Amino acid sequence: MAKRAAGSRSAQSSSVSRSNAEHYRWGNDCDGWHLVKDAQLSVIEEFLPPGAAEVRHHHRWAQQFFYVLSGEVMMEIEGQTTRVPAGSGIRVLPRKRHQIRNPSSDAASFLVISQPPSHGDRHND
Repeated sequence: MAKRAAGSRSAQSSSVSRSNAEHYRWGNDCDGWHLVKDAQLSVIEEFLPPGAAEVRHHHRWAQQFFYVLSGEVMMEIEGQTTRVPAGSGIRVLPRKRHQIRNPSSDAASFLVISQPPSHGDRHND
């Protein structure tokens, strides 16, 4: 049987969802759920209410992919802003300053896939 990495879910396959994932709050009324959390990979589902935004930041080592499940977001990467609607995603490479925001009147839900995990590698600008 494979060894379990610190802070990871069981190495056995099992269904994971918001109802059984580790939950956290961030920013103003934003939510996140750790769907995969281990030393090599992080997959988080996040909820961004209307008008909310993350603080502009970068990661030295982690690359990230943001995939919008519902609603739409605006992603600013190194000064260039891109609209990302549901069913679309955008990649952020290491050391690139970025900020996600939801300027719409509808909530947005998206996946954040980070490799390696970005927690502990966040630097606010």
